[in-house]
Amino acid sequence: MADHKIDKELEEFRQVMEVPSTFEDGFNWTALLGAIFIALLMVPGALYMGLLAGVENIGAASQWVTVILFIEVAKRAQKNLKKAEIFVLFFMAGAAMGMPFNGLLWNQFFVRSDAAIANGIADQLPNWFAPSPDSASYDARTFFHVDWLPAIGLVIFGTFFSQLSSMVLGYGLFRVASDIEKLPFPMAPIGAQGIMALAEDADEKAIKDDEERWRWRVFSIGGAIGLTFGLLYLLVPTLTGALTGKPIQIFPIPFSDWTPKTGDYLSAVATGVSWDLGNLIFGMVLPFFAMVGSFIGLVVMFCLNPILYKFRILHTWNPGDSTVSTMYFNNVDFYFSFGIGMALAIAIAGFVQVVKSVRSAKREKGEKSATLASVGALPEGRGDIRTWIVLVTYLFITMTYITVSGWLVDWHRGIMAVLFFLGFVYTPLISYVTARLEGMVGQVVEIPFIREATLILSGYKGVACWFLPIPIANYGMMTVFYKQCELTGTKFTSIWKTQIVLFPIILISSIFFMNFIWSLNEVPSAVYPYADEIWKLQAENACIMYSSTLGEYSIFEEAFNVLYILIGTVFGSLLFFGLSALGAPVMMVYGVVRGIGNVMPHWIIPQFIGALIGRYYFQKRLGLKWRQYIPVVSAGFACGMGLITTVGVGITFLSKAAIPLPF
Repeated sequence: MADHKIDKELEEFRQVMEVPSTFEDGFNWTALLGAIFIALLMVPGALYMGLLAGVENIGAASQWVTVILFIEVAKRAQKNLKKAEIFVLFFMAGAAMGMPFNGLLWNQFFVRSDAAIANGIADQLPNWFAPSPDSASYDARTFFHVDWLPAIGLVIFGTFFSQLSSMVLGYGLFRVASDIEKLPFPMAPIGAQGIMALAEDADEKAIKDDEERWRWRVFSIGGAIGLTFGLLYLLVPTLTGALTGKPIQIFPIPFSDWTPKTGDYLSAVATGVSWDLGNLIFGMVLPFFAMVGSFIGLVVMFCLNPILYKFRILHTWNPGDSTVSTMYFNNVDFYFSFGIGMALAIAIAGFVQVVKSVRSAKREKGEKSATLASVGALPEGRGDIRTWIVLVTYLFITMTYITVSGWLVDWHRGIMAVLFFLGFVYTPLISYVTARLEGMVGQVVEIPFIREATLILSGYKGVACWFLPIPIANYGMMTVFYKQCELTGTKFTSIWKTQIVLFPIILISSIFFMNFIWSLNEVPSAVYPYADEIWKLQAENACIMYSSTLGEYSIFEEAFNVLYILIGTVFGSLLFFGLSALGAPVMMVYGVVRGIGNVMPHWIIPQFIGALIGRYYFQKRLGLKWRQYIPVVSAGFACGMGLITTVGVGITFLSKAAIPLPF
C-alpha cells in the first residue's frame, strides 16, 4: 500500500480509536435478561414499524434502550459495568432482534400476489417456501398450522447454520486481515464509539474530568432529537391507526411522491423525498465524499433518464406513473441489465485494489509477511481458537448446505454443480476480497448476480431452486464486527457463548410475534402503508428473476440485455478508474459508481443535505471531534426513536388484544 496516496478522509477514521492492551469476558447471565427484555418488548415493535414505515433502525434503537436500562439498574445496585460487559449486552440485544421468521410474512404475501400469479410462478412455489394459496392457514391468518411446518423447518435450519458460519468463518477472515496483514479497518471505530460513551457513564468513578464524559452528553442530545421526531413521525400514525384503522400521517410515509407531477419535465425520473430525519443524520455519519458521490450519480441519472426515454430505451414509462411504477418499468427496460454491469465494474475495481495492496504489502514487508507463518504472536487473552477448527467448520457447513439443497431438488446435476462452485470457489474468494477491502477502505465487494447466473445456467426448470439454502455468503463483512469487539477489549469467546444462549430465544420470539401481527390485519394492507406500497414493487422485481427458469418466454428475457450489461461494465469501469486517476477520494469514487442506477432520490437527497450540514457547519466548528461526535448522536437518535416506538406499539397491541365484553 506504499504506492497508494493516503486518503485524508480515511485517515480521520483510523485515528479515532486504538486496540486496548487487555481483554475481558463480557458474558454473564444478567445479560440474558436483556435478551429476554428485547425479545418481549422490542421485537414486536421492530416488526410493526418495519411494516408501517419501513424503519430499519429499530434494531439499533433496541440495543441502546436495553443497554441504558441495565446501566441504570447496575448503578442503583452499586455495580459498574465494564466495557466488555456493555459490548456483549449491546451485541446480545442486537442479536435478540434477529427475526428469522420475518420472511414468512413476505412468503404468505408473495404466494398470493398478483405479480406471482400473473407470471405463472405462484402455482410452482414449493411447500417449503409457503403452503399453496388454498391452505386454510391463510383464512385463519396463522403460521401455527401443519401446512407451514416445512417452511418453518427450513428457516430453523438456515438460521442455525448461518449464525454458526458467520461467527466462525468471519473470525477466521478477521485473523487474516487484521493479525496477518495488519489492515487498519477505518470504519470499525464508528460502531465502537457509542459503546465507549455508555462505558464512560457506567464507570463514573473513573472519570475525573467532566470533559472526558462528552460522549454521554452528545448521546443524550441525539436521544432527545429521536424522541421528539419519533413522536410526530411514528407515534401519531401508530396510535391513530390502532384507534381508527386509518393512520394519520403528519409526515407522509414512506415518502412524498412527486413523480406524477414532475413527469412532464423529467421523463422516466422518480422524484420525491423521505421525511425521516434519520436520513439526515445518516448522511452526517457516513464519509462526506461517499454522499457527494451518490448525489453526483443521482444528478447524472436525472439527466440520463429523459435521454433514454427520448430514444425509446425507457419505452414502458408513461407520464403520470408513480414512483413505484417508474422504478419497475425502468428496471425492466434498462437498469436491470445496466445495474449488473455497474456492479461488475465495482467488483472489478475491488479486485484490482486488493491485488495492488497485496503486491504492495509484499514489496514492503517481504514475502514472509503474506503467509500464515506470521500469525505467531496473537494478543494475549483475546479468546482466539485454532485455525483447524475454522477450516473444519467451513467444510462441515458447506457440505451440509449442499446435501440438504440437493435433497430438496432431487439431486439435479446442474444444481449440484452450482452448489459445489458457490460453496468451495466463490464464497471463499469473495469473502477474502471483501475482508481486505473492509480493512483498507471500509467497502464491500460483490460479484453481481453470480447466484442468479449459475442457477439459470444449471438447466433447472421451475422456481424451487431460488429458495434453496445455497452455500453462498460473504463472510468478509464480519471482520468489522470482530474489529469492534477487539477495540472495546472484549474476548471473542464472550460473543460465541452469547450466540448459543440466544438461539432458542430468537426463534421463539420471532415466530410468536410474527404470527400475532399477521392475526391483527392482513399483511400488507392500508394499515401498513410502507409494506402496502413497496412490497408490490419488490414482488414485481422478484418475478423478473424467478421467471428466468420457467422454461418459456418470461419477463426476465425482456429485462436481460447483454449489450446493456457491457455498456454498464465499460461505463462503470471508465468512471471508476478515471476518477481514481484524477485523485478523487476513494469514498466518492464508490459513491458515484453506485449512485448511477435505478435509485430513488427520496433517501439520497436528505442524506446529501445532512452530509453538507455536517461538513460545512459542524466539522468547521469542531474539527476532527465531529467524527467522534456524530456516531454517538446517531446512536442516541436511534435510542430515542426506539423508546417512542415501544410506547406506540405497546398501546397498539393492547388495543388489538382487548376482548370486548358482551354487555
